[in-house]
Amino acid sequence: MTDVLNELNYLYGKPAVSAKFKASNEDFIVKEVLGFEFAGEGEHLMLRVRKNGENTSFVANELAKVCGIKSKDIGWAGLKDRHAITEQWLSVHLPKKNVPDFSAFLAQYPSIEIVATDWHNKKLRPGDLAGNEFEIRLTEVSDVEGLMERVAKVSESGVPNYFGQQRFGRDGNNVTEAKRWGRENVRTRNQNKRSLYLSAARSWIFNQIVSKRLEQGCFNSELPGDILDETGLITAALAGDNALPTQDAAMALEQSIVDGEPDLMALIRGNRMRHDRRAIVLKPEALNSDSDGQAVTLSFFLDSGSFATSILRELANVEEVERQF
Repeated sequence: MTDVLNELNYLYGKPAVSAKFKASNEDFIVKEVLGFEFAGEGEHLMLRVRKNGENTSFVANELAKVCGIKSKDIGWAGLKDRHAITEQWLSVHLPKKNVPDFSAFLAQYPSIEIVATDWHNKKLRPGDLAGNEFEIRLTEVSDVEGLMERVAKVSESGVPNYFGQQRFGRDGNNVTEAKRWGRENVRTRNQNKRSLYLSAARSWIFNQIVSKRLEQGCFNSELPGDILDETGLITAALAGDNALPTQDAAMALEQSIVDGEPDLMALIRGNRMRHDRRAIVLKPEALNSDSDGQAVTLSFFLDSGSFATSILRELANVEEVERQF
């Protein structure tokens, strides 16, 4: 699989350390944190589901069958990777509170557990989460000491807040299609594809802006006209059809990237996307590391919308083990 992020600049230089990732599901553990309390009442049964090697959509569809409802009546806050062990909440709309017996379902799928339940008065929607707790095990690490040194740097100063490879599809196909849609003025009623390609377009432009700031040595220092977020971090554009709100040198840098992607901008403008901002620095919370031979286990928390792969990218040349099962 082509690494479409390969040309993006690094904060600490390209790592010399190599490592493997996702040799097994146990190497990637993700636990969702919603960040709010349930009402304890309402029409939505909340299920805390632990999955080993199953993706969110599959589990949601199977739960819908068990509950005798449509798949659209199952809600979730975020999609989770298949090749991992993940915990997340799913909401099941049961207005009559006829809770089914899940024992047969769980016996059929030993890879799925229901670890907690509750009731709430609203369906879960994409984005309804504070973030995720990660536990990641890297194996066949070529230089454990060197990796630990970079962990210390990341813990202190963070990493570029790049959107990860998964945002752009296999071999960057989502960006390729986004450019084609913009170039050919494609119109569609398929909201999923529209959202997918718009997201890829804005994410691609954002990544290029962040990489340019690293190249020009202004990643950690403000430019005239920069916009900071509420925590004081420098932000970059999530491009829209309106003018960039930055000024002076900051606007010149961002405008050069925006002008260099006419097809992506045609798609963005054609869909009347409004400009937004995103911090250029990603700082993992509670970053800890532990080594065992040539394996290193990392644990940390990331806010919603952040990518664990952006952390790994600054630590090592990570080869994700591809599995077909």
